[in-house]
This record gives sequence, C-alpha cells and structure tokens, in this order.
Amino acid sequence: MRFIGAGTRRDFEYRERGTFWTVPNIITVARFLLVPAFVWCIAAGRYGTATVVLAVLGSTDWVDGYIARRFDQMSTVGKWLDPLADRLALIIIAITFVTTGLAPLWLLLAIVIPDSILLVYSLALFRGSPDLPVTNIGKVRTALLLIGTPLLLLQRALGPGFDWLGVLAYVFLILGCAGHIAAWWGYMLAATRKHGQLHRGQFHDGRLDA
Repeated sequence: MRFIGAGTRRDFEYRERGTFWTVPNIITVARFLLVPAFVWCIAAGRYGTATVVLAVLGSTDWVDGYIARRFDQMSTVGKWLDPLADRLALIIIAITFVTTGLAPLWLLLAIVIPDSILLVYSLALFRGSPDLPVTNIGKVRTALLLIGTPLLLLQRALGPGFDWLGVLAYVFLILGCAGHIAAWWGYMLAATRKHGQLHRGQFHDGRLDA
C-alpha cells in the first residue's frame, strides 16, 4: 500500500464536495480536539497516555486522507482544514514539548519561524492564503514529526534503559525539522510563482480591455 497518496483511485474522476459534512473532515476535527487532551496528559505527567493520544492523533492524519481518496470524499473545506489543523497541532505540540522541558527550543523554532515567514509573505502577496496544494515533502515532514514526538514520550514513560528510543526519536525529529524547512522553501517558491502568474494575467487582461 502506498504511504503517500494512499487510497488514490486510478482513472477515476474525483468530485470536490462543497459541504463540510464528510467523514474525513469530521476525523480532522476530532484529531485536532485530541490536542488539548494531549496537553493535559503532559501537564499531569501521564507520559504513557500522552504517547497513545499522540500516536492516535498522528495515525488519523493518514486515515482521513485515505478515506477522502478511496471513497471520493474530497471537499473544498478539507483542502484548507486538514493542513491548517496539522500545522496548528504541530505548533501546539512543539510548544508543549519545549515548555515542559521534553524537547529543546530548536524544535519549536524550526517550526514556528518558517511558518511565520510564510504567513507574512502570503499576506503581502495575496492578502490571505495562497491556496497552495500540500506537497509530498510537507506530508513526509508531518509524518516524521508525528513519529518522533511519540517516541520521545515513550522513552520518558519507559524510563532508564530505553535511551535508544530517545536517540531514535531525535533522528526523526531532526529529519522532520529539516523536511519542514525544505517544505517551507518549496511553498515560498510556489507562492512566488503563483503571484507572478496572477500578476501577468491581470496585466494582459488590463491591456486587452484598454
């Protein structure tokens, strides 16, 4: 089974639904609602439970995409809701890890700084979202971070003797942060190209109308 784009049906014409009420969108909302539960578990020192919550949170990110493609449940809302929920969840999770001393500050900075730059750049060019499709690098980045963070918690929950889990977790987190920066740069270039195309189109339309 494919990891990226799982559930895609070949030679099938997908239709984009205009409603919010699709199974993938409901799963996305439920996934995001797990984030406060995760924060509470960390605050209470329940690292084992937090590991399970985070693992479920990460797995549903794959499940909703699979259902959307396999059962023709793609929607206009889902195109922006899913990446927005993922991005907010990653930021909140990173803040929780850093503020509780479970992870170093670079984990948060590697996520927040590129996202902030992209947000300001998009507002300057489009006065809103550039409406860019999620890239494969972005999907892999999210997967790496959502594997590394539960492993880091699992090492803390199991205690001494499982330091190798912490090492493995940091490998995933470093790769995930590198992927985040690579994905950010790709989105920056894509936003620049899209703005240039729109600008050229407006210029030609104005010249034709003159």
